[in-house]
Amino acid sequence: MPNFLLKRWHGYHVIALFSIAVFFTGILTYFQWKIGILGFISLAIVFYFMMKAKKQFAEELSNYISTLTYRINKAGEKAVTSLPIGIVLYNKNNHIQWVNPYISSLYDEECIGKPIQFISDELPDDLEEEQFLLSIEEKNFRIIHEKNERLLYFFNVTEEQEIKELFERDKTDIGIVYLDNYDEVTQGMEDQLRSRLLTKVTDRLNQWSQKYNILLKRTSSDRFIAIFNEEALEQLEEDRFTILDEVREATAKEQVALTLSIGIGSGESNLRELGKLSQSSLDLALGRGGDQVAIKQSNGKVRFYGGKSNAIEKRTRVRARVISHAIRDFISESDKVIVMGHKNPDMDAIGAAIGMLKIAEANGKTGFIVLDPNDMNQSVSKLLEEIKNHNELWAQFISPEEAYEESTEDTLLVVVDTHKPSLVVDPSLLSNMDRVIVIDHHRRSEEFIKEAVLVYMEPYASSTAELITEMLQYQPNHPKLDVLESTALLSGIIVDTKSFAIRTGTRTFDAASYLKSKGADTTLVQKLMKEDLNQYVKRSKLIERAYIYSGGMAIAKGESDETYGQLLIAQAADTLLTMNDVIASFVISKLSDDRISISSRSLGDVNVQVIMEKLGGGGHLTNAATQLEDIDIEEAEDLLKDKIDDYFKGGQSS
Repeated sequence: MPNFLLKRWHGYHVIALFSIAVFFTGILTYFQWKIGILGFISLAIVFYFMMKAKKQFAEELSNYISTLTYRINKAGEKAVTSLPIGIVLYNKNNHIQWVNPYISSLYDEECIGKPIQFISDELPDDLEEEQFLLSIEEKNFRIIHEKNERLLYFFNVTEEQEIKELFERDKTDIGIVYLDNYDEVTQGMEDQLRSRLLTKVTDRLNQWSQKYNILLKRTSSDRFIAIFNEEALEQLEEDRFTILDEVREATAKEQVALTLSIGIGSGESNLRELGKLSQSSLDLALGRGGDQVAIKQSNGKVRFYGGKSNAIEKRTRVRARVISHAIRDFISESDKVIVMGHKNPDMDAIGAAIGMLKIAEANGKTGFIVLDPNDMNQSVSKLLEEIKNHNELWAQFISPEEAYEESTEDTLLVVVDTHKPSLVVDPSLLSNMDRVIVIDHHRRSEEFIKEAVLVYMEPYASSTAELITEMLQYQPNHPKLDVLESTALLSGIIVDTKSFAIRTGTRTFDAASYLKSKGADTTLVQKLMKEDLNQYVKRSKLIERAYIYSGGMAIAKGESDETYGQLLIAQAADTLLTMNDVIASFVISKLSDDRISISSRSLGDVNVQVIMEKLGGGGHLTNAATQLEDIDIEEAEDLLKDKIDDYFKGGQSS
């Protein structure tokens, strides 16, 4: 406490005592006037010194206030002019009125009178945000905006940002490296050859880990765990994970082709969560056919690299038998089975659904197939006409509304030929069912039916009909197929393989042979696949509009005022692929619901699935498609070209 304040505090006590003294002196004068007069003289002397002290106190107080005001003003002036904080005052027209010396030091010319964007082109015109980051002369600033006062405060956070970036680069990531087909390739192989093959793979992986500063630890014969940081992951992505090609090419020299799949968890500080993310990423990579990298972040976003080779057919049928028995058990525990495919169903979806219906019947359960009469594909119209003549089978086709009425807590829902919730015939029915089985042959995408009790996805298979046909053979109570039912399954296989021309393995022919033995009629298949002459002419005109883009990419674009069926678009893409010098084909056309459809095909050198996924679609490496909304054909064409360019630049993230 300042001295003059102490004096003031004591002064209050003195005045109080003086008042008491005057009172008692007055009383004393009444009884002893001589002593009282002496007392009053003494009090007068005291009063004089009190007044003098009061005057001195007032002077000291005045001096203190003056000094304090000066110091405060000087401190404020120094803060405005000397502290490393920028201050900008602007007017109603967003022109600079005043800046402090810190801001002036950042520029070679006068700021006052210039538009606020003179500070930085990144400054927004409306200046509505209260706080944002800005980069000026390679320095990062956090801007505090006092909108009512039209003031901007600039705080230099360059060092803070550098520390943050360093922290982000040093974040730990976990990867699981898996040899996709090690067991199949090495089965029956001589020990010496197996050892030499594994040594080649291990050498490549060790060189890879040293180059990118990765801790690589083998956990089993076909699995490794990799630990690295975000900086290493950035380098790996820049190089597009060339280790996939190196391992494939190195093992191909031994007359086998081992491929890698890598699942990486990123963006999470908890190591247990990182481990879960990496395993989930690996499952996703394997579900898409392997020979690729999936990077999953904690926010759910996934990036993909690789996927250049077709999924390799498994030589063993053990899994098909195990899945078949597991499905039998689920059916036995259910009161009925409802089978649902994707919207706008094709031959494969209908055929697979019929096959699943027969498995339910073989296990003594009633089955139904969900079909939306308002969402039908022209390609299956002839098949449905044949089914309508088959009264017993047609009675088991029900609408989504009827499916709600039939379903109970014990009902089993089987989804065939898709794994995306948004693509099933009735998504609300899917969300309403507690027990769901997924059977599909497409490469797994980021969108997936969650909490399914059983998932059977084999991207090596030609079709879902092939998978269902295999399971039919492993049912203890062998289902009885009539001509139409077996023909429907065979039609699904033939359509998806383009008459056994693509994605066809030995097991595809085995399934076709089984169906043929059950009475499948190939003549009826040809009848079902016949097309209308007008549709043929329309497709030819669409193909006529095709042109070659970016070295072998054939693009055909339909008339903006004409609609095309999905089947016609797909057939046009297939036809374009048969032309000389075409390695991939894309057909862009308008559908009847005003959406824009893009159907794509390739011979395997180009992964059209990755390109279509960038546009919100999906499919296989050689066969994929997407549908776009709120866009015209020209915009879709430009968007497709951008994604094709991105693909050849190496960016295969999704």
